[in-house]
Amino acid sequence: MNIHDVPMPSGPIDDPSGWTAEDLAVEDDWTWQLTAAEVDELLDVAARLEGTDSVQRRLPAGDVSLPLLAPRLDQLRHELISGRGFTVIRGFPVDALTQAQAEAAFVVLGSQLGSARSQNRAGDLLGHVRNVGANANDPNVRIYQTAERQTFHTDSADVVGLLCLEPGASGGDSLLVSAVAIHNAMNASSPELCSALFAPLATDRRGEVPAGADPWFTIPVFSWYDDRLTVMYQRQYIESAQRFGGAPKLRELQRQALDLFDDIANDPAMHISMSLERGDMQFVHNHSLLHDRTAFVDKPRAPRHLLRLWLSVQGDRQLPSVFTQRFGSVVVGDRGGIIAA
Repeated sequence: MNIHDVPMPSGPIDDPSGWTAEDLAVEDDWTWQLTAAEVDELLDVAARLEGTDSVQRRLPAGDVSLPLLAPRLDQLRHELISGRGFTVIRGFPVDALTQAQAEAAFVVLGSQLGSARSQNRAGDLLGHVRNVGANANDPNVRIYQTAERQTFHTDSADVVGLLCLEPGASGGDSLLVSAVAIHNAMNASSPELCSALFAPLATDRRGEVPAGADPWFTIPVFSWYDDRLTVMYQRQYIESAQRFGGAPKLRELQRQALDLFDDIANDPAMHISMSLERGDMQFVHNHSLLHDRTAFVDKPRAPRHLLRLWLSVQGDRQLPSVFTQRFGSVVVGDRGGIIAA
């Protein structure tokens, strides 16, 4: 592919998601606390769903709306897809619920934002982020199953939501960085390396392969489409895709571009860091931000445990067709998740 034929912005991008750490120094600007009435609404939903079927394959049956929370969740949706790209919500009533009730109430809350998408080849709609003793060097292991640092990456959905049931004994901090801010910094310091990331690279599917597909897919780190910059990135998976004989090989220029991308993302002036405590929820827009998690140590009797949702959101941006390889579709509101058979 001739990189000169690839759409890309002509210069720096001005977008609300293009923040740096200094812009978000005031924590109250990006957090909000559930009110007592909102907590009661979640408790009521959890009680009404007591004894219902597992949320792993489908949403709980029955009337599961959250009319009191709905206006604030509408504001959250707008902030995710058109604003800074994330919000942290505090006060989910973990201590008042069983794990099954917390799972159901969290899925219901997420369903007010978008439709839940499969997170693995089994079709699970609700993920459990915890250390299961897996080895990150195993090319069929996804790194969230370990206690190791994840590094900055995106997930395969419009929005990722997390609910902290139990923090670690130490570590496990959540880091966020803006794709637009990384692009602008790269474009300022090395336009050639920045341009290199608009060309497709091979990314490992880590064993979750749709029927008839290659065990990797090819997609740019940066895509410029409909006047928006969209990012898809997982450095470890780009590197592990090189094990496949048919996968396009990384050129030296591309490796240099990836190294610069990582250096900028890891600059403390570019990203923000936060500790998620029991009852904290974090929602992140995968198309505009990358997220990371530092290595952690579990408590002996209460291992670190977060619930995770991948959501497809109505009203979100249009995506280029290249995303179909990973998202299965680029239809707004009906895309994303792990497509494997």
